[in-house]
Amino acid sequence: MEKILIFDTTLRDGEQSPGFSMNIQEKLQVAKQLEKLNVDIIEAGFPIASEGDFQAVRAIAKSIKRSKIAALARAEDKDIDRAWEAIKEAPHPVIHTFISTSDLHLKHQLHLSQKDVLQKVVLAVKRAKSHAPQVEFSAMDATRTERAYLCQVVEAAINAGASTINIPDTVGYAIPHEFGDLIKHLRKNVTNIDKAILGVHCHNDLGLAVANSLAAVLSGARQVECTINGIGERAGNASMEEIVMSIRTRKDFFKQIYTQIVTEQIYPTSRLLTQITGISVQPNKAIVGSNAFAHESGIHQDGLLKEKITYEIMTPESVGISQSTLVMGKHSGRHAFKDRLKKLGYELSDEEVNILFKRFKDLADKKKEVFDEDLEALIAEEFLRIPEKYKLLNLNVTSGTVAIPTATVEMEVDGIVVKEAGFGDGPVDAAFKTIAKVTGTKSKLLKFLVNAITGGTDAQGEVTVRLEENGLIATGQGAHTDIILASAKAYINALNRLAHLSSHS
Repeated sequence: MEKILIFDTTLRDGEQSPGFSMNIQEKLQVAKQLEKLNVDIIEAGFPIASEGDFQAVRAIAKSIKRSKIAALARAEDKDIDRAWEAIKEAPHPVIHTFISTSDLHLKHQLHLSQKDVLQKVVLAVKRAKSHAPQVEFSAMDATRTERAYLCQVVEAAINAGASTINIPDTVGYAIPHEFGDLIKHLRKNVTNIDKAILGVHCHNDLGLAVANSLAAVLSGARQVECTINGIGERAGNASMEEIVMSIRTRKDFFKQIYTQIVTEQIYPTSRLLTQITGISVQPNKAIVGSNAFAHESGIHQDGLLKEKITYEIMTPESVGISQSTLVMGKHSGRHAFKDRLKKLGYELSDEEVNILFKRFKDLADKKKEVFDEDLEALIAEEFLRIPEKYKLLNLNVTSGTVAIPTATVEMEVDGIVVKEAGFGDGPVDAAFKTIAKVTGTKSKLLKFLVNAITGGTDAQGEVTVRLEENGLIATGQGAHTDIILASAKAYINALNRLAHLSSHS
């Protein structure tokens, strides 16, 4: 049996996609969950990109003990040195350096010859190797690179000290059969290929990232670069959960390979990412979508009741989705509540459980049943918060077919209680305008999204807002059975994030 190394780039390539930016605390929280998931390598970021990214990579490098920590660097001395500075305190540091190799990129972007690029590859890998015990080299746009030249570049990178060679399908152009053949070609024609691990990094522009990654694995690749929920630039990267569960579920096909991923942590990891970014996966997303283990068809229900394997090729429990029949409501006790949190993958202290239990009881008084998603929303709101410059004390909104929508707001602003009233075009608009008046902020609303977390008229509403002020952008979330209150909470959460960003910029 051979292990397929899982190189998770959620915090680097994933975070580069629009809307997925995270602050240092959020990136560190995701990194700790990735370590719990047992990924082999965590690509923590691109240190040269910004001071914030550098600090985030360094914080992760200091905190993560088991997984290897990789930092990305262009084939430039300053990038490589900055990457090493960020990860040098990691127990298992990796410098990941890259440069384009396709004639398209050489001609139109880099304005370099093949000889120039080859020289830069050798110098970059040698410099990285002088710092770190492990170096990965990526030939960007490899799938559109002339094969003979790609073989030459790979051989030179290995000779210079690269221990991992990554073959990216940077623009998601490859077809599985073609990509698998490319991996076979490299294994056959690169004389020193046995001295390095061969990895792949596929994008999903044609919806083939996972298929291409698995084709490469069948052709001899032994590392796959991927992301949680398949996030990433443009259409995304290969989805980690789909790759891992394909290998696990089809053991009859992938007979000689395995991953060390703790699959029961897949769903908790997916949910954590959506809570932090405010961007949910589509309901029909494989493995982690809300409909992935839902059955509505009568024929499917009949088969499922008789034998689960008729319509479920994997168990929900295998990816960390709770199938407990224990109903959480206002009569539930503390022990049952703590047990449910543990099944969802949350290890909280007694003090945190006590705080959350009171919130849970308040919610249970308003709802007939509290679902797992409700609990996760409470956890996100209670424990993923940043320091509160603004705190909502009371909100009262009146609206109707005749009345002008009016909001009365009482808040704490830096510990001082402030009251204001205002009007708007609707109840949410009135609340937002009055909050802006109280806080003295002039932010622009870029996004307002409402989701019902669970079904039923008593469902919690989960509101996401995105605000912009003075060039800074922040996303806020709020959840409550009262959608106006949930909206106010989300708005204030975003204002607190903007204040936090402003104080650190």
